[in-house]
Amino acid sequence: MATTVRRAVLTLPAAATGPENPLPALRPLDETHVIDDRDRAGLPRDMARQLGHAPLTTVLPVRLLDGYGRERTPTDLDAIVIENEHLRVTVLPGLGGRIHSLVHKPSGRDLVYANPVLQPADFALNGAWFSGGIEWNIGATGHTTLSCAPVHAALVPAPDGGEMVRLWEWERLRDLPFQVDLWLPADSAFLHVGVRIRNPHEQPAPVYWWSNTAVPEDAGTRVIAPADEAWHFGYERALTRVPVPESGGTDRTYPLRGEYPADYFYEVPDGARRWIAALDEQGRGLVQTSTDLLRGRKLFLWGSGRGGRRWQEWLTEPGTGGYAEIQAGLARTQLEHVPLEPGGEFSWLESYGPLAADPSVVHGDDWAAARAETERRLADALPRADVDAAYTAWRAHADTEPGERLAGGSGWGALEVRRGRYKLPGTPFGEDTLGEEQAPWLELLDQGTFPGPDGTVPGPTLVSRHWRDMLETAPAEPHTEYHLGIAQWHADDRAQAVRSWERGLATAASRWPLLRCLAVAALVSGQRELAAEYYAEAFDGVCAERRDSDGAWTAATAALGREAIEALLAAGRTEAARTVWQGLPPEVRARGRFRLLEARLLIAEGRPDAAKAVFDAGFEVADLREGAEILEEVWHRLTDEPLPDAYDFRMRPPARAGESTT
Repeated sequence: MATTVRRAVLTLPAAATGPENPLPALRPLDETHVIDDRDRAGLPRDMARQLGHAPLTTVLPVRLLDGYGRERTPTDLDAIVIENEHLRVTVLPGLGGRIHSLVHKPSGRDLVYANPVLQPADFALNGAWFSGGIEWNIGATGHTTLSCAPVHAALVPAPDGGEMVRLWEWERLRDLPFQVDLWLPADSAFLHVGVRIRNPHEQPAPVYWWSNTAVPEDAGTRVIAPADEAWHFGYERALTRVPVPESGGTDRTYPLRGEYPADYFYEVPDGARRWIAALDEQGRGLVQTSTDLLRGRKLFLWGSGRGGRRWQEWLTEPGTGGYAEIQAGLARTQLEHVPLEPGGEFSWLESYGPLAADPSVVHGDDWAAARAETERRLADALPRADVDAAYTAWRAHADTEPGERLAGGSGWGALEVRRGRYKLPGTPFGEDTLGEEQAPWLELLDQGTFPGPDGTVPGPTLVSRHWRDMLETAPAEPHTEYHLGIAQWHADDRAQAVRSWERGLATAASRWPLLRCLAVAALVSGQRELAAEYYAEAFDGVCAERRDSDGAWTAATAALGREAIEALLAAGRTEAARTVWQGLPPEVRARGRFRLLEARLLIAEGRPDAAKAVFDAGFEVADLREGAEILEEVWHRLTDEPLPDAYDFRMRPPARAGESTT
């Protein structure tokens, strides 16, 4: 059977991602994968250096996605299906190019965990993310901001004379174009994935990449990698070196034997073949291997504890089997970023396919034998030399211009290509993709002026040096000062950002966007009272202007109201916080996030019984952040009773318990 590529529709129960949060993401990045500078002592030099290389402090210019709920309805998703006699690969170009399923046709088994629902959760750098399949994470530590965003897709001639699917986009956190080529040779049981990241700029760029594969998590599943040591990272935010497979008296290569969620970054020796496999009780499962540039390998497990199990249910639905993740990245750990020189590129090839090994050896007590057996079976199924040869063959086609378009991404790449006059063979960012969001920035680029407000919520801000320079030379209208201040804030010129916002405020007809920016600046600098004043005035302003039939205005009101109530409570201004609460639309107050906020407000008003009644009535915080402990914290302000299962999302042991965290 020749390889075929076709469009398809995948129907899943899905919760809509909702509108973007229109407030610029000025606040410090809430990322769990960080460690204290003091903990870097004793780490390998290259790791320690890359741990501190160009970390992000915000997700600007990307907007947050936090407007989703948990009501799922059958939803048609555009899909691309790549198929030969061995594999059927289903790709979702509208959701980051995620591979949703990878079915091994002879056995009928899905080699990856294909989530039966699409449920956004707050795991991506900018919020909405969903679990399952194989995802492509680029940008910075964490799940990509493209998790729930469309990417460009088209057919490209494959090295074997067939067709392959090219996915490409402009990654906005680092301003880098990238491509992912999915190539399934006609006679192959392995899907080849060619990846290229380019730096078209005149200065080095920090690069982050991890390919994350969700695999079924059965009691007998074992994850095997060519390593005797690993770097363990738990949600206590510490990175420690541990032996593999056993640590703390437990074999950590079985995902369900750990109690708490954890990462294990394997220390793969230099010169060793890069691979990782997840094999079930019968010794069958998925193996991933790559050319040597993709050096890192990792196991992420949810563990068997209450919090991990609750998260598993939260991301899919009760009664569905859980999953673990096997991953591959450019660095040893996900806490690192690797510099890419001006005009340079990183490229490599990954391969995904079925593997069968002797279960008595794979699950035996001899770790070295289990590794050797798995690697021998991999060598039989896909020799290392064949992967290198496939990379060479693919690389010769990486610049080939795409043919038939299968899906469209954003217009941001087209805007950047027009500004920088970049030549990017193989990944065209055509001007036909430019849209409404890019329009004001085209005017700035072509005419040197930024258009004024049109009575709607302000659009997104571009923050790179080039755009900041253009904003600085444009006429100093209030709307321009608003965007300039955001770009200056991103550049860590906080004092100048405040001055720009204050200048804009003096003559602005619509004051609330500038007031909100000044409120965040005051809050970050520890000026709680001033922040509260700015927030109260900003919320009054948005209520005076908003149109309740407009989704963007509702999103702005909800986001600003949430921030305002939290700031007012922090300043001890409970009565003002209640006023903001009452100004929120009823449908916003009914959301789980705001029910939790109501409980906090009731506690501040001295009404703990009413706050406890909110918990007893039940609510779901749809956008609960990975690693967040707010539910437990508020609950224990109300009662000494055990935290109910419905609210137990704890990802680390209680400090008082003195339990092992590995």
